[in-house]
Amino acid sequence: MKNKNNIELTPIDSVKKGEIIASVKDLVVRFSVRNRILTAIRKVSLDIYKGETIAIVGESGSGKSVFTKCFTGMLEENGSVDENSQILYGGVDLAKFKTNEEWLNIRGKRISTIFQDPMTSLNPLRKIGSQIAEVITLHRGFSKEDAKTEAIKLLERVGIKDAEKRYNDYPFQYSGGMRQRVVIAIALACNPDILICDEPTTALDVTIQTQILNLIKELKEEYGFTVIFITHDLGVVAEIADRVAVMYGGQIIEYGTANDIFYDPKHPYTWALLSSLPQLGEKGENLYSITGTPPNLFNEIKGDAFAPRNPYALAVDFVKEPPLFKVSETHYAKTWLLDPRSPKVERPEIINQISERVAKIYSGGEKDE
Repeated sequence: MKNKNNIELTPIDSVKKGEIIASVKDLVVRFSVRNRILTAIRKVSLDIYKGETIAIVGESGSGKSVFTKCFTGMLEENGSVDENSQILYGGVDLAKFKTNEEWLNIRGKRISTIFQDPMTSLNPLRKIGSQIAEVITLHRGFSKEDAKTEAIKLLERVGIKDAEKRYNDYPFQYSGGMRQRVVIAIALACNPDILICDEPTTALDVTIQTQILNLIKELKEEYGFTVIFITHDLGVVAEIADRVAVMYGGQIIEYGTANDIFYDPKHPYTWALLSSLPQLGEKGENLYSITGTPPNLFNEIKGDAFAPRNPYALAVDFVKEPPLFKVSETHYAKTWLLDPRSPKVERPEIINQISERVAKIYSGGEKDE
């Protein structure tokens, strides 16, 4: 299939579940801010597999959202992707796209995004149904009548009761959770290959958050799309992810299966994130917090970006960037602690106790039920 610029896209139906659907290689993203250059993404490489849910986690400012915006060409005007970067998808390199016309057959149609605040994703002056039907008409060529029928079906599928009646409601007539369901319906309107979820539950209360997470999981199984889930909440990750990539200072510093990251983390930053999880805290125990601040990405970073905040930092961490060490076939981490020459350090006690603490949480949950 070719778009208006005669760029041929390989049908993703030919990619089997578990095979690579998108591959990022040496991604570098820079922003020009007040005559200075901020390097938000620093040589990130990552393969994404069809049918998986991969979570991108890290503190605010770590580069999570910037990374995924590159898949849909939604960087701000002052942002640019380095010419040597690659984002391979459907047989083309998305990193080379420059215009909205080039993105027409990708954004929304092949790769869709659900954002954090549904109110900013919906037009407050237009009826809910018309916003969904417009997408269906634009990308799938349906007639006005058929688009309305399909939009009502989608509203029903995402859990909107009396969908036919509520088709003509405005966004302000919906609760936050219902608005997010509408945004999910819009994202699904073109049956995308990849669904990017950019902290879609952060603005919702805990009960509604669980409902939305369950809905995304159900829809993923039903439609067979791949999910890239951005969050700072490792508790959410535990509920939804097959694999996890941990970002810090514009780099992926550790990635692996969810079990790898939760039960055998290797990078001190991952230890710190897990240690600060309220769910793992115990009565009478102070909640851990990460000291210091993230690196200034206007400056050139020498060594390990986390070194100034890392109580386990070695002298080499301040002068030389660590390579990505292979822990297992599924697990990699970017820390000098994995070098055979490094001294052995004891992980935080809470990390050693994660299995036990998770078991207690699970046991307590069963009793409550």
